[in-house]
Amino acid sequence: MSSLPTDVLFPGAFQSRMQHELGEAWLSFKEAHQQPAPVSIRINPQKKISPALPQVLWSKLGFYLETRPVFTLDPAFHAGAYYVQEASSLFLEQVLQQAVDLTKPLRVLDLCAAPGGKSTHLLSLLSNDSLLISNEVIRARAQILWENIQKWGHANVVVTNSDPSAFQQLPGYFDIILVDAPCSGEGLFRKDPDACQQWSEDSVNLCAKRQQRILHEAWPALKENGLLIYSTCTYNAHENEANLTHFINDHRAEFVTLRLQPEWNIDEVVLNPVVGYRFFPHSVQGEGFFISAMIKKEPATRVKIKSNGKFNLATTRVVEQVKSWCKNPDWYKWIQQQDLIIQVPETLLPEIEFISSLLYPIGKGTAVASAKHDKLIPEHAFALSNSIATNHFATTLLTKAEALAYLRKDSLFVSEGLKGFGLMCFENNNLGWVNHLGNRTNNLYPAAWRIRMAAES
Repeated sequence: MSSLPTDVLFPGAFQSRMQHELGEAWLSFKEAHQQPAPVSIRINPQKKISPALPQVLWSKLGFYLETRPVFTLDPAFHAGAYYVQEASSLFLEQVLQQAVDLTKPLRVLDLCAAPGGKSTHLLSLLSNDSLLISNEVIRARAQILWENIQKWGHANVVVTNSDPSAFQQLPGYFDIILVDAPCSGEGLFRKDPDACQQWSEDSVNLCAKRQQRILHEAWPALKENGLLIYSTCTYNAHENEANLTHFINDHRAEFVTLRLQPEWNIDEVVLNPVVGYRFFPHSVQGEGFFISAMIKKEPATRVKIKSNGKFNLATTRVVEQVKSWCKNPDWYKWIQQQDLIIQVPETLLPEIEFISSLLYPIGKGTAVASAKHDKLIPEHAFALSNSIATNHFATTLLTKAEALAYLRKDSLFVSEGLKGFGLMCFENNNLGWVNHLGNRTNNLYPAAWRIRMAAES
């Protein structure tokens, strides 16, 4: 259930601090870093996947793998059937299930979201009438985030590329804000030697200041009695408990105490009033992680959502066609941006429109089709969508070798006689589109997403 071990040489200042903090547990901590890092995945409950694998103790969706495969060469990965995610961070599931009523329609912000692990986890846990705003301030990382969100198949999401300060335009709007803060990465030393080499006390101080800024700028957007979740993949108190103590001196909030099972071996830290949870690799089957949650106890006037009419609804002709492609079509509205037809939940349309006018969205809902020369060409994101009526289209079940050829955008051989757009499937999950022309089949897999890695020998 692990990847290959590496010898970790700790920075001197880090080692001295951890020896002091861990005491007798230091040797176990050090020895754990000479062991292979566990490999874990989180499945997409909307896709067809039922792994017979050991489960992560604190997550119904998390599983351990025996060895680390080449994920790029697994078609199920490209179908969005699972996400490769570190096991400790899956504890977010417990925080939400214990602190929030997930059956209610919630407004959620994942403020530092790339590459998308926690956002896709949130989408699996939230109700369909909830709305997730998934934000990443770095443009290139935001594009990767949007790609991973599309693979997950949900339409109740907007991906934005905005500075945290921009969310002050939405006072009191969010029920939940997740700040998975950029950090010094001490918890990743075992699996990422570069993080170890790049570590310094200066980087810790710089990260702590950045984290304080992010927390203070995010706070106004949280509603009264809303939940703020703060997490890092680092050990030092400067970026964790001390940061939260500094924050609570300026704001009124109550920390959430969670129920832990003894076999989880998670360390609860109580430094009144701060309550947090620490994950150490010598105690849990996962990497280093810290998480804490607090309830806002300050009044917050909620922003008024104003429909500004900037979205153009798709024409009746277009709507009638795309409705036939969808499960539960009455749940959605379709907007048109230039040639692109985008599907969003009808109840969320005014809010998505309003938020899109304030922030820098790079993606929203599900792109269903492009309108070209009075013809609708289905979009790749729609093939991966949970709303697609797969039985409306001709489907071709592929072997693994055939699926990898498709994902490389190779030429395809498909039975003659088929015409129109069809779906390529692997293990009953959609991979993407082809266009059957009768005498040949065009591979429509996005060029930007294609696999460039050679097959394993």
